Amino acid sequence: MKKIIIISALVLGGVFAIMQLFRPKIQNPPVTHDFTAPPQVKSILVRACYDCHSNETNLRWYDQIQPIYSTVSNHIKDGRKVLNFSEWDKLAKPDQKAKLWESVNQIEQGAMPIASYSFVHQDSHVSAQDLLILKNYLQGMVKRDIGDTSKLNDLQKQYHSNAGSDETLPKSLNGITYIPDYKNWQVISTSERFDNGTLRIIYGNDIAVKAVRSHNINPWPDGTIFAKAAWDELEDKDGNVKTGAFKQVEYMIKDSKRFSKTNGWGFARFKTPKLVPYGKTILFTQECINCHKPMSDNDLVFTFPIKN
Repeated sequence: MKKIIIISALVLGGVFAIMQLFRPKIQNPPVTHDFTAPPQVKSILVRACYDCHSNETNLRWYDQIQPIYSTVSNHIKDGRKVLNFSEWDKLAKPDQKAKLWESVNQIEQGAMPIASYSFVHQDSHVSAQDLLILKNYLQGMVKRDIGDTSKLNDLQKQYHSNAGSDETLPKSLNGITYIPDYKNWQVISTSERFDNGTLRIIYGNDIAVKAVRSHNINPWPDGTIFAKAAWDELEDKDGNVKTGAFKQVEYMIKDSKRFSKTNGWGFARFKTPKLVPYGKTILFTQECINCHKPMSDNDLVFTFPIKN
């Protein structure tokens, strides 16, 4: 018995030693333009996010040990793809704000930092006080332009435009065709994006509405379609708020077979009255999945129907 234990230990030790020889190289490319923020905000993001979302990865001694090393390497590789604070200048200003909003939202929902990462890196934990600091920082970036003339002008241009009258319907890169009939669907919720000053109405097709009525929404049934339409938010001097120019419409289509690679959901976005499909490659859907990941326990859906 003792001999078996010794041989097993030697085999395991050998395997462990060999694993240390195979290590994907983790590089820290030059920082082209670092994210800037007040010290309190910056220190939280550096501590909780920078190891995977910047070019300033700080590997601890225990990160150097396989198989942890490979796991951390994958975290860094994936993390830099979706958000890199060291290349902040590569994002347009509105996209920077949207990324921050998305990041804080993921932290609040418990999706970030990744549980397996924070389990090993206890210092990456974001406390309730940290989250409050981040949310206050975002709130401070909100600029409400009362009677915004540029938004009013955009609205007037759309009223007098024939854009969108083309009968040829646009199609996204993943094959989803624009669905004009969404305007006749039932409204199931509304939302406000304070970070980019838009109002949104979420419509549901008949299958979605039936699912809401029967409380069959987690998971949502195949055939469910949501359409989320967004407009500028206009506020007058008396505090009255209304929709301005149309910005975009987004679709989520539940089809477990067709969209099996994106967790059963097909995503599409059509921007401006010209309904320009979003994304440069079909991989734009990965961005959608990453954004919806915090809602994994709600079938990836942010919307909570008004009835519920």
